Amino acid sequence: MDDLRTRLTAGALDGQLLTLYGAARLEEQKRRYAYVLDKFDETFRHPADAFFSAPGRTELGGNHTDHQHGRVLAAGVDLDDLAAAARTDTGRFRVLSEGYPMLDVDFSDLEQKPEEQNTSMALLRGVASRFGQLGCKFGGAGVDVYVVSDVPGGSGLSSSAAFEVLLGAVLNGLFHTGFDAVKLAQIGQYAENVYFGKPSGLMDQTASSVGGVVAIDFADPADPIVERIDLDLRKEGYALCILDSGAGHADLTGEYAAITDELRAVSRHFGHDVLRDVKPEQFTPAIPALREEAGDRAVLRAMHFFDENERALAQAEALKAGDFNRFLALVRSSGRSSALYLQNVVPTGQTGEQALLLTIALSEHILAGRGAVRVHGGGFGGTAQAFVPLDMLDAFKSRVEAVLGRDACRVLSVRPVGGAEIA
Repeated sequence: MDDLRTRLTAGALDGQLLTLYGAARLEEQKRRYAYVLDKFDETFRHPADAFFSAPGRTELGGNHTDHQHGRVLAAGVDLDDLAAAARTDTGRFRVLSEGYPMLDVDFSDLEQKPEEQNTSMALLRGVASRFGQLGCKFGGAGVDVYVVSDVPGGSGLSSSAAFEVLLGAVLNGLFHTGFDAVKLAQIGQYAENVYFGKPSGLMDQTASSVGGVVAIDFADPADPIVERIDLDLRKEGYALCILDSGAGHADLTGEYAAITDELRAVSRHFGHDVLRDVKPEQFTPAIPALREEAGDRAVLRAMHFFDENERALAQAEALKAGDFNRFLALVRSSGRSSALYLQNVVPTGQTGEQALLLTIALSEHILAGRGAVRVHGGGFGGTAQAFVPLDMLDAFKSRVEAVLGRDACRVLSVRPVGGAEIA
């Protein structure tokens, strides 16, 4: 029988793997895929039906705009969650992510479990529940999944969104539900918001699910406008680097919540829940009242939103026009706005440790006016993003890592495909 391992070994999957990872990583990835098959066989004692992959994502523009129904620019990257999976007759959704305990959910019991909040089990149950709500009939069928990942947790590349999209891709492929990439992203967001308990926007899941560079307008979150944009960074003479500041963000939930709380306070002055529904021309005359009601930081953060929402659109237009220098100028502007107005580069009151801001300052010093650097993702801790000219990439990486440590500078490529079945 022409099974999955035979096809992998014979090169029948090479075309798909080349698209996902590029020629330089083909043999490395074939070994990785074979390893996943070995681990699946060892764990579940039956053959896998297919491979599934979901990439991490990088935010290119629109810092903290998605939860206000704004615009963002994002991209899938060439680091991914990879799974071997198969349908079974157990009635259970079993997922083993390498290095973690087995997750095991009964498809007949998909109600929320308060004790599972903030756990991977909540994501598993939430994704399956949403599939059921949308008409997927599990019957007595089950699913076994073995997962490996090279998307680092806490890296700002959204390992959680990649995992959610991966789970959705598995169920979509094995149960032939036919959901498109945006619907799978919404399913992942549902699991994260409702079951996991994190009030995230939809950017991370959409970028992972769709892949490539995507301009997303969340004016209607139930039906976001998603536009793919071609970008060949190497052709432009640049590399994309994600810089690990060394500061984690696991204990910063309060900082992130304060942003949404303060923006909501501004929005409600105008009778709305999100700033996208507020006309910018209404905002400036209301600043005196808003300072009294919500405080100066809330006003500054609202200023950031209005400017950043337009900036994300301008970045997309610059890329479509082939004006990469204009794009870089907007990246730099986004970084300044995030630091000065949104204020998400230093945890509130922190003076002794300001690792993310130091990372940004160090990068700007090394780049000396070339390229661009900005906060990446949620901020406060985590990572920065830099666009580095290829002719100085080696020196940039060496100098950054001399301060931040080995492997603190990760060079990425934009992956043209989002969540995918490889079979």
